[in-house]
Amino acid sequence: MRSALFLLPVLCLAACAAPTDTQSAVDDSVAEASDRLRASEGGRMILRAIDAHGGLEAWHSAPTSSYTWEYSNVGSQIRFKSRMVVDNRSRLAYHDLLELGRPDSVGAAEGRFAWNGTEAWIHPPEIQSPNPMFWATTGFYFSSIPFVLADPGVRYEVLPDRDLDGRTYDMVRVSYDEGVGYSDGDWYTLYLDQETGRVRAIRYTVTFGRGRPAADATPRENLFYYDDFVTVDGLTVPTRFRGYRFADGLKGDFRNEAWVSDISFRRPFDASRLEIPEGARVVGPPEA
Repeated sequence: MRSALFLLPVLCLAACAAPTDTQSAVDDSVAEASDRLRASEGGRMILRAIDAHGGLEAWHSAPTSSYTWEYSNVGSQIRFKSRMVVDNRSRLAYHDLLELGRPDSVGAAEGRFAWNGTEAWIHPPEIQSPNPMFWATTGFYFSSIPFVLADPGVRYEVLPDRDLDGRTYDMVRVSYDEGVGYSDGDWYTLYLDQETGRVRAIRYTVTFGRGRPAADATPRENLFYYDDFVTVDGLTVPTRFRGYRFADGLKGDFRNEAWVSDISFRRPFDASRLEIPEGARVVGPPEA
């Protein structure tokens, strides 16, 4: 993957079955995730964080995640805004591109992109960035931490407490079983508020398209702050993100930022929006 962009695992696992509104299905999903998380100390820390953000039942009762995602990166000189709707179970997603440009100069845009479970596409085809394969679910994944960290195939490691900006946080690292998603070499290190359990920042690595790193490798990390929380449909989520380089245990230069607005976890999912329009540019998964 290009280091100027961050990419998350595109998970579509057993937990991502076809959505259903029955309470029994929600109860089963909650019980399965709860059992998986309670099996380890690190998992229990993630479960506490999920409870602090609204709980597994509220998450599994939410059929979709929908919001306006605005992202700016000074290193890659890109800024864009899109309106996304993601199916929370299948992780299929479609976007309406609203604005596109550079961090210091952005204008209105008309375009669409989506991930249909097999391929990503963007229309009109001359739009080269954002890369739809990278960005169809990236904003969703960042915004949906810690909920998505209850997915199958996730490993949890408790780390020593750590200070950040004068406060001490509980720390847990999340990694992935081999073959999970397209970035199974990624890890996410969560800074959890010791009083509330909420996620206040994460450190993450990027391995999309690079394959799984060697066991002794030290991938470059990035630091991402979670701020300005709101509660919508029972789920407490951030609306502002700030990103920095992170090396040798220290926060480095400012890197990127994002904003979320017009949030709903009840907006209908229109599957017809996944259909590839004539003339669209199609992007497949990275080669293994």
